[in-house]
Amino acid sequence: MNAVRLTCFLLALLCSVTNAAEKRPIKETDLMAFKWMADPQISPDGSRVIFVRVIVNEDKDKYETSLYMVRTDGKSEPQPFSSGPADYAPRWSPDGKTIAFVRSLVKDDRPDAPQVWLIAANGGEARQLTHLAKGASAPVWSPEGGRIAVTSSTLPEDSVKEDPNTPASRKKSDVRVVTRAIYRFNGAGYVDPERHEHIFIVGATPPPGTMAKARQLTAGQFDEENPQWSRDGKLIYFTSTRVLEPYYAPEDNDLYAVPVDGGDLITVADIDGTIADVSVSPDGKQIAFAGSINQHPVRSYNQPDIFVTGTTPGGEPRNLTADYDFDVDDGVSSDQHAPRAANGGGIVWSRDGKTLLVTSTVHGNGNLVRLRVSDGHVDPFTTGDHEVMSYKASADGATVALTISSFTNIGDLYIADGKKNANTTLRQITHINDELFATLDVSAPEEIWYDSFDGRKIQGWIVKPPAFNAQQKYPLILEIHGGPHTPYGNTFMHEFLWMAAKGYVVLYTNPRGSTSYGQEFGNLIQFKYPGDDYQDLMAGVDAVVAKGYIDEKRLGVTGGSGGGVLTNWIITRTPRFAAAVSQRSIADWYGFWFTTDFWLSQPQWFHAAPWEDPADFAARSPITHIANVTTPLMLVEGDSDMRTPPSDGGEVMFRALKYLKKPVVMVRFPGETHELSRSGAPRHRVERLQHIVGWFDQYLQGARSDTYVVK
Repeated sequence: MNAVRLTCFLLALLCSVTNAAEKRPIKETDLMAFKWMADPQISPDGSRVIFVRVIVNEDKDKYETSLYMVRTDGKSEPQPFSSGPADYAPRWSPDGKTIAFVRSLVKDDRPDAPQVWLIAANGGEARQLTHLAKGASAPVWSPEGGRIAVTSSTLPEDSVKEDPNTPASRKKSDVRVVTRAIYRFNGAGYVDPERHEHIFIVGATPPPGTMAKARQLTAGQFDEENPQWSRDGKLIYFTSTRVLEPYYAPEDNDLYAVPVDGGDLITVADIDGTIADVSVSPDGKQIAFAGSINQHPVRSYNQPDIFVTGTTPGGEPRNLTADYDFDVDDGVSSDQHAPRAANGGGIVWSRDGKTLLVTSTVHGNGNLVRLRVSDGHVDPFTTGDHEVMSYKASADGATVALTISSFTNIGDLYIADGKKNANTTLRQITHINDELFATLDVSAPEEIWYDSFDGRKIQGWIVKPPAFNAQQKYPLILEIHGGPHTPYGNTFMHEFLWMAAKGYVVLYTNPRGSTSYGQEFGNLIQFKYPGDDYQDLMAGVDAVVAKGYIDEKRLGVTGGSGGGVLTNWIITRTPRFAAAVSQRSIADWYGFWFTTDFWLSQPQWFHAAPWEDPADFAARSPITHIANVTTPLMLVEGDSDMRTPPSDGGEVMFRALKYLKKPVVMVRFPGETHELSRSGAPRHRVERLQHIVGWFDQYLQGARSDTYVVK
């Protein structure tokens, strides 16, 4: 019996034994055992896929990333390819013999600046390629395979080390002089206005015994992003916003090219909007990209489209999806996307240059579609109730590797025939969480559609507890997504499954403003947020209550970011909920306008600045209506959240409700940013779940806790 058959036999045996015994409900601590996979890169010949595996090191309370390799024929299990603990972004050389990847060496239990390393595709010792002071990322092989383009914020003076004996009075000052409106960023901290991401080129085969030297290709006071080589290796394309203070106008970057041997920048495409995921056609004559066109007057949400343009300046980019009213090159909101590795696949050209593969998000499902370059005709490439998170095609386009998540699967690798036109059959070749999930009682949600107050159809899903009995009465938790322009959908959500395992029916919906339902639906909340979306949510609660198995006296509501806004808003509108948990929220729009890390000078959510229309800011701020709140409220905050600063969210609500002597508690997570629920420290993510459900248990299940009592 070969290894693969033995593995399958053992898995089948495990499943049969597990099925004989009762499966257990999922737990919050199962997060520590989850394995995530991301960034699959298929070899040029289509025979192998290298991907990033992410796991939790529970002892160190950290995520670890390493590279794994698996054959596309599905006849072997994935094998470890690098040691980690911080290896990611693998990229095949054009001849398939070498893999470039990014590695952060760990020193004193902290990651050092990431550098690009090389390793033979058949295994062996990796060797460091770049030695840039501030690290290197985003490696891209040249077409002939002799050079690699990277990005780095390294400056010439970084190579000069300061004498440790220099008197303190002569050391470089640590005082910041802030001159720009955007001066800090969630997760990254304070922005250094003198440091920008530029493109460097390094030889991939330095002579033995020598160190590869990176040559800086671009410079100046702007960032260069998304570098891509021209097919002849003479140019590098990139996107950039080349305006000193871009926040005074709607977002607008352009597509440029720079000669590899040096020379002036060439403007290749300008669409009065954003450009991303640049992809050069196989013949080198066309470029496809994802773009969002700015509208005048400004809209709250601009649905992305796919464009094609020539590689020479002066041409007018052609919008292939102008008549396709769904999101392209976008995804679904989840709390279990890989926390330390990239997802996405961009735009994939067919070998003959006639079609493009790209993601499309429709009604909460993320699938691949094929676009015809000649006329923009759209054909489905994959179908199903799931989310295609990442994908890559072989050099000839015959084989596509995809990572796919569903409500019952965190994510696995699938293989598809890239030459088929529609309804492609997917072949699963990994089962990285099967051993754990064979012991768990998890099931897919029930999809519902219901009418809102104005007759609009709203989509939602109901997650039921294990051993659900429709004759019983259950407490309900309404979950609200953030964004606000993102969708919930058919992808793995640990939080919802954990709540259901604790005896709750969970309702999650996509109210107006959610993406994947067309441009008009997504933009309905402009200047009305929060507003009618509240009524969409309440109509969803009514629809589930009408099914007869919900105890109306035990309703809970929670959400993060934009969902936190609506949680705060809901409890000022109605006393219907017996408990609420508002996470990373906004309570005071006036203050938020000044303190958030991104600029709101554009009239996307409000018509004017706060002092120009204070009544509008006040009317839509939950804190204005705080006296209406009777619902016991928990506020979850990350101390380092710069997107929704606690000073204008949880702290405001907490102090006001304490003044009013209403039941309220604030839970603070040291060092955590706005990404707490998605990529925060593993222990904090588990504790967050414990506190949320602990609060609901107290007020919806009668499980009193001393944790939330004034001591």
